[in-house]
Amino acid sequence: MNRHMNKTKIYSLLTSYSFIVPALILFAIFNIYTFFDLFRLSFMKSNGLAGSIETFVGLQNYIEIFKDKVWWESVGRAAYITFLALTLQNFVALILALFVDRGIRGETIYKVIFFLPPVLSGIVIGLIWEWIFDGNYGLLNHWLTLFHMEKFCRAWLADPKTALYAIAFIHMWRGFGWGFVIFLAGLQNIDRELYEAADVDGATWWPKFVHITLPLMVPVFVIVSILTILGTMQIYDLIVSTTKGGPGYHTEVPITRIIYSMTGSLNFGYASSQAIVFGVILLIVSMTQIFVSNRLKKND
Repeated sequence: MNRHMNKTKIYSLLTSYSFIVPALILFAIFNIYTFFDLFRLSFMKSNGLAGSIETFVGLQNYIEIFKDKVWWESVGRAAYITFLALTLQNFVALILALFVDRGIRGETIYKVIFFLPPVLSGIVIGLIWEWIFDGNYGLLNHWLTLFHMEKFCRAWLADPKTALYAIAFIHMWRGFGWGFVIFLAGLQNIDRELYEAADVDGATWWPKFVHITLPLMVPVFVIVSILTILGTMQIYDLIVSTTKGGPGYHTEVPITRIIYSMTGSLNFGYASSQAIVFGVILLIVSMTQIFVSNRLKKND
């Protein structure tokens, strides 16, 4: 009897796991294998062409990275855009989520409007904003001219002084909807009885926000922060569709540098080492955030 039950249980488990085998195979081929091949290539000198000779260079590619000023400047630009996204973008997303959570009129319409930019193609968004920021026929300069502010008109994406800020603004405009949706979901999961009890005690909106909303939203803040960092540090499509890294190197970010190493200089080994270093940076930042979040939970 027991043997029959064990066989039935084993058969049931094998049947269940067989459904995920195709997904595991695809994951192994396109993720695990490619990662190890990328890691292997980072120690090679290779142009990536089929049949080309790969030369083992050891840590030379990694040594070159630490000497590559343009690479680290691109990391700094991505970090700067990420900082703006973490602060301004997520602040706006939280404020809008708080307003919608209060049940304002037309909240469904606001949800649709706020979530529309993130679901649009990055290339499409880039082309639209390229037209708005155009120095000759752009909509922004047209508005400035209408209000007799011609002295502020410029080629916003072609001027080294404004190009990076313009890219950051476009990215934040596109990305705040994700934070809005996640913040709103977190706010709506808070038990309303907590706010009702605070109302009975005569608490105003600020004490309720500080002592109820903020502590219960800490896990949501962590999730939004991690997604913001990972998404912003890997920004690529907006830059390709607007500045292509220019003017000069003023809007270059890590992903554009990696692509250039692959397609521009045909140095796949160096591009692989850049990708590994960049991945390690993202991993360290994410793990640091999780560590700080866990410490905050313990203190609470």
